[in-house]
Amino acid sequence: MNAKSGDMIVNLTTLPECPRVADGVRIHRPFVGDKERILYFIRENFHEGWTYEAERAILQLPSTCLLAVEGGRLLGFSCYDATAKGFFGPIGVAEAARGKNIGAALLVRTLEAMRDAGYGYAIIGWVGEAAPFYRNVVGADFLPNSGPENSVYSARLSMGPKD
Repeated sequence: MNAKSGDMIVNLTTLPECPRVADGVRIHRPFVGDKERILYFIRENFHEGWTYEAERAILQLPSTCLLAVEGGRLLGFSCYDATAKGFFGPIGVAEAARGKNIGAALLVRTLEAMRDAGYGYAIIGWVGEAAPFYRNVVGADFLPNSGPENSVYSARLSMGPKD
């Protein structure tokens, strides 16, 4: 594993208080009828592959997806138990809404939901350049030997040399 990528781990018994967000921003679980709008938001702003993970999270009961919404407008999302049991992610905040603690609040609230569901630790899968964010907000640290080739991601199908 190179020092800048791999899986990270978070102790859910030592989470910080949830960061404050602007008045009017609500963090809550989605209404399943909004699934297509949420997936469109993710597809347009982030990574196509995240739509599949988010769909899985949205359709679980209770949903393992949380949304940041202001005035009916989706600002960001985060999920858990989408890639694998005990895994946090994906997470994303619209570019125009960044720098307002929304990502940190989604992270902490989602990890709190994992703790409330009985998890003691959470794995944040396949972290790269976002490692300082996770380290600063919740004290996450890299797991040794946890690059994608040695994690749950190693089971992904390959489409050829470019994949």
